[in-house]
Amino acid sequence: MSESNAQAALPAEPTLFSALVTPHRSLSRVGFFMLMAVIAVVSFAGGMVFYLAGAGPVGFFFGLDALLIYWAFRVNYRTAEAYEQVTVTPSELRVKKVSHKGKVSEWSFNPVWTSLDRETHEEYGLLRLCLVSRGKKLTVGGFLGPDERESFAKALSAAIGEAKRGPTRSVARPNE
Repeated sequence: MSESNAQAALPAEPTLFSALVTPHRSLSRVGFFMLMAVIAVVSFAGGMVFYLAGAGPVGFFFGLDALLIYWAFRVNYRTAEAYEQVTVTPSELRVKKVSHKGKVSEWSFNPVWTSLDRETHEEYGLLRLCLVSRGKKLTVGGFLGPDERESFAKALSAAIGEAKRGPTRSVARPNE
């Protein structure tokens, strides 16, 4: 049997935990267009008032402000394309981080040797969550707020604990 056939014959490991973490954006695309329409109307009206009063260059700066606000939102939406993917199986904990520019970084850990390090603040909650394995730390869930990060940490910790316990098998008992 060839190596590829041996791998194909083995059943796939069950996924104990899988999460896709993305940056939060509070303004939808429709909201963005509505906000830009309001900004454009206000900028145009303000610019016209100053233009009619004889201060034409001030009207130009009203338009420039609207253009800069539009550009800032576009940059913000572009950075929202970044994400983190965390997957736990009984034998592997895999983290994949993709930047907004498309740069992919991947890490693989043995869940038996991995623990979670939490940095908490009594007022703000869970500030930072790190995977620690053999003296190395990797921050995960950086896009999340403190409450979401706490929920993420609980689910990830449970999955790592389940992976550390190993596979459980039920034993068939004969009828008594």
